[in-house]
This record gives sequence, C-alpha cells and structure tokens, in this order.
Amino acid sequence: MTIPKAAFFIGFVTIGMWMGSIALKSLSIKLMPIRYVRIEGDFQYLDKNQLKQHLLPLVKTGLFAADINSIQQTAKNMAWIDDAKVKRVWPDTIDIKLSEQQAAAKWGNDGLLNNRGELFKPENIEALTFLPQLVGPAGLEKRLFNIMQGLQLVLQDQSLELREFTVNNRRSWKLLLANGMELQLGRIDPLQKFQRLMKSLPILANSQQNGLETISKVDLRYPNGFAVTWKRGAELLWKDEIAKQQNKKKT
Repeated sequence: MTIPKAAFFIGFVTIGMWMGSIALKSLSIKLMPIRYVRIEGDFQYLDKNQLKQHLLPLVKTGLFAADINSIQQTAKNMAWIDDAKVKRVWPDTIDIKLSEQQAAAKWGNDGLLNNRGELFKPENIEALTFLPQLVGPAGLEKRLFNIMQGLQLVLQDQSLELREFTVNNRRSWKLLLANGMELQLGRIDPLQKFQRLMKSLPILANSQQNGLETISKVDLRYPNGFAVTWKRGAELLWKDEIAKQQNKKKT
C-alpha cells in the first residue's frame, strides 16, 4: 500500500510547525524573560502571598510564551477575586489588574454573597461579623438577596437594622433585627405581613416607655393580625396611646 506524497508533506509541515513553536518559546524565554509582574487593585481581604504562590509558576517564562488566559483564569479561581484582566507589556512585564469581591451578606455557615447576590466561599469569614446573615435553600441566593435588600431599606426608614434573614425549606420567613427583635412572617404572603407591621410600628413604639427596644418577638403568622411578646419588665402604656389615636380621629 502506498501513501500519497501529499500526506507526507502535510505531516512534515505539521511536525515542522510544532518544532518551530517550541523553538520560539525557548527563544522567548532566553531573550525576553518576564522580569516584572505588576499587580493593581484595592484589596482588603485577598491574601497577597497566596496570590503570588498561585501565579508565580505561570510567569517563570518568556513574555510571549506566557499563557495569558491561564494566568487570568487562575486569578479568577481565587475566592476573593471578582475579576481579572491580564496583558503583556513590552519588553518584560505582565500587567495584572484585579478587582476584589464586595461582600454584602453571609450565606449559611461558610459562604458569602457579593453585591450582585453571587455566592463565593473564602477560607475564613469569621471576621465579617458586621455582615447580615442570609440563610435559605440552595439556588435561591440571588432572589433572596434582592428581597433582603428591600427589607433593609424599609427597616432603615424606621431606624432599624436587619441582622438575620432566614427562609426555611417550606419558604417560611423569619427576621432578626439588631435590637434583638424577632419577626415571624411565615410562608403565606410574608411580604404583605411585613408591610402591615411597618405601618403599625409607630403605635407599638408609643405603647411603652422605651419604644421598640422592649419588644422580644412579633408573630405575624395570623390572617388578620399579629401577636407581640414583650421583654420582661416592659411597662405598657396602651391606654395613653389609644386615647391619642382617638383624639386624632376627632380632630
């Protein structure tokens, strides 16, 4: 059986291109080695030593032999890095621009959500105690994060701060505020119940001497109202508040 000459020629060209590529890379490493790696970005939580360990093996080469896509993807794979842009700078520099994840909430026990509601999992999140806690079914991170942002805005208008927002597998909502108040919203129309409570907050705040600080829990899992549990020692002033509301109606 004879093999066409064209096949020999194509095979020879392919081998020649492969060998040429190796020779060019070798020449690049010798004549144009990477001498500088410039990393730019504002970092608060990113471990710079860990970053160097990941990137160093990829830049021990020539300027044109460096795999830019591999460097970029390696950086992006680090939990605290949100985005990475890499380029060659003649004659001996690799320029790397990094942006750090902006943590906006905790997710479960070991995750964080960035400001777009995207989940990422750094090694250590214990120091981020100031972030609100969000707990919910897997896959609902973005949706629940958007809801949480709306809840936060409404609470801020009432000078209240959200600390925990929990949605269980039955889609039942529970909120914990920074002042210790717990809101049980249930799974049937939880947002409407939350809005109803916000309208009633002025009355609750004026019902005892220390405002909302003495409310322990509000259970809104009722069709037409809610139950309030007060902290021990709370002095209620319901009669005075009812009288005020009646006077307002008369005037």
